[in-house]
Amino acid sequence: MLKRLRILHKNAAIVKVSSSSPGNTIDNEIIKKAGKIIVQKGVVVFPAQYFYGIAVDALDINALQKVFDIKKRPLQNPLLALVKDREQLETLVGSIPDIAKKLIEQYWPGNVTIIFKAAKHVPDLITAKTGRIGLRMPLHPVAKALVNAANRPITGTSANISGKPACNTIDAIDPSVLKSVDMTLNAGELKAGLGSTVVDVTENSLKIIRQGQVPKSEILKICS
Repeated sequence: MLKRLRILHKNAAIVKVSSSSPGNTIDNEIIKKAGKIIVQKGVVVFPAQYFYGIAVDALDINALQKVFDIKKRPLQNPLLALVKDREQLETLVGSIPDIAKKLIEQYWPGNVTIIFKAAKHVPDLITAKTGRIGLRMPLHPVAKALVNAANRPITGTSANISGKPACNTIDAIDPSVLKSVDMTLNAGELKAGLGSTVVDVTENSLKIIRQGQVPKSEILKICS
């Protein structure tokens, strides 16, 4: 495993992982280590479906603050989170409307982020005091393995300085971001895309906040 580890900065390591088979012995050890870092309030850069993201414990205020600091992100901008399964989802939301159930059945794991009413214990920092939280079950094999290894919801915000483009390669990520994290999981170049479609179901109706990889017309058809 040492051959796959490259020290980039004093406190940050870039580790190569396979997108096709993250369950192999070496990758499994690496992802378990990344999951442990998250549990210990650390920060991990990881491959999402189209871009690299920043993962911390989505329920830990101190870890969340690190994300805002690293990205130079305004506190009024909420962060989305990734969950491993329906059971974990239920711990974060007040309820799951029927519309959301349809979207989950059709698109999770996948490219639809659903905004729910957040449960009372969810930190204001991740919701930006809106009382709402955006959630997705990840599709990328490494992202799925990471959220499972952490065994808790993790942030899925892009690994960039706020306002700058999202990055589909490690080399494109701002050096200040890489310097500030505890581990970077490098799965090579990701196929850049539109990102997830964001749908708000907090009013028990359907509101498309951002059209991404899944077209608005398809979402409306599924939920009609």
